[in-house]
Amino acid sequence: MEKELKPMCAKCVTRICNPHNKIGTEPPSIEEAPAVCPMKLNPDVINKAVAEYERKDIKEFARLASIQEAQCYEWVPTGVQDRLGIRTKIPRVEETIQFAHKMGYHKIGIAFCIGLGNEARILDKMLENHGFQVVSVNCKVGRVDKEKIGVKRKEMIGGPKGTLYYESMCNPIAQAEILNSEGVDLAILLGLCVGHDSQFIRYCKVPMTVLAVKDRVFGHNPVAALYLSATPYYGRLMTNPAEKS
Repeated sequence: MEKELKPMCAKCVTRICNPHNKIGTEPPSIEEAPAVCPMKLNPDVINKAVAEYERKDIKEFARLASIQEAQCYEWVPTGVQDRLGIRTKIPRVEETIQFAHKMGYHKIGIAFCIGLGNEARILDKMLENHGFQVVSVNCKVGRVDKEKIGVKRKEMIGGPKGTLYYESMCNPIAQAEILNSEGVDLAILLGLCVGHDSQFIRYCKVPMTVLAVKDRVFGHNPVAALYLSATPYYGRLMTNPAEKS
């Protein structure tokens, strides 16, 4: 039975959608794309999405985002004849500040994990120093007991000692709704856990960006596990658990 084709950009090696090495202003023919290319499989969906950029506010947002992207790089002499090379220029937090200024934002919200309280204080100060009004909400707002959502004491972080401690549940819905009600122009997500971040994104009604994601092992740099996937340390992530049984 022939397998149904589905978009698989992660497996693509031709990348005709981003032809950096092609001289000229015309892109390669769609015929050069593999059969699993969404430009072949989902043209109607793409055309509908591209039509959204004709909306004035969406087009301007996208334009400024693309300009900001380019400003994160710079061309510098390489020391080889008259050649220039490209290098990165600014960190993400500075990029976020620059983009917020481009958009004319004044009020910024921070939704952060309480475990990153120090990072939140630093970010709050940075944003204020760059002229923004800042609203911040930590994940434990509401101090709602985890039992309210059906978590048993033995399932909490306290584990066997769970009966001795009060554990507030993370409350990303309240974080999102507070920032919504405060009328922030932009929400910044800082270190929420997997799942909690998904709920925040679902309920947040204003433009948002992610400054950091939670990774307790790698200092909130989760792609480190991808870089180490060819090593004995995290090679286990590349194996299929079903093949072991």
